[in-house]
Amino acid sequence: MKLRYSPTSPFARKVLVVAQETGSQNRLELIKTATLVPDAQLTRDNPLQKIPALLLENGESLFDSPVICEYLDSLHDGTKMFPASGQDRWTALRRQALADGMIDASILRRYESMRPVELRSANWDAAQKLKVDQGLAALEGEVARFGQRIDIGTLAIAILLDYLNFRFAAEDWTGRCPTLAAWHQEISQRPSLASTLPHD
Repeated sequence: MKLRYSPTSPFARKVLVVAQETGSQNRLELIKTATLVPDAQLTRDNPLQKIPALLLENGESLFDSPVICEYLDSLHDGTKMFPASGQDRWTALRRQALADGMIDASILRRYESMRPVELRSANWDAAQKLKVDQGLAALEGEVARFGQRIDIGTLAIAILLDYLNFRFAAEDWTGRCPTLAAWHQEISQRPSLASTLPHD
């Protein structure tokens, strides 16, 4: 299988992390892809021109990180990253949705910061930052219930926090969320997370 990715993309990183957690990493050929550069092949693999996109061995493609991650999770018989049913499944999916939404807001802030100064909107940036701050407050209130759980929800949260450290280090979320920060420090020791940290 061929995975279109970028080393700075938290969504592509989520796929790489799940690939390691499920033992699928050796089945992936990584293709570094820049989404802002016109690429006819990327358009064929994902008409939305986004990464990650996974080209399957049968020629079909999957895109959007939750879809790709659940597909990889279906290929092994070990502990599932996506709980099969019941409250554990809905909790994991909700946590993934929260983390992904916070990542979306953070990426929008990143893009806004790259615009010419005279075109930037402070109100737009503040609105996206509020989403992230509210999400962090919710996670700080919930982290005591994470326990030792490793699933798509907790992995997505760890990836979100690494992205904040990568792109918004000056804002130091750890001071406002000490319990979440302690949890993050512990889960970050997992090889799948330690070996896939984002970089330019």
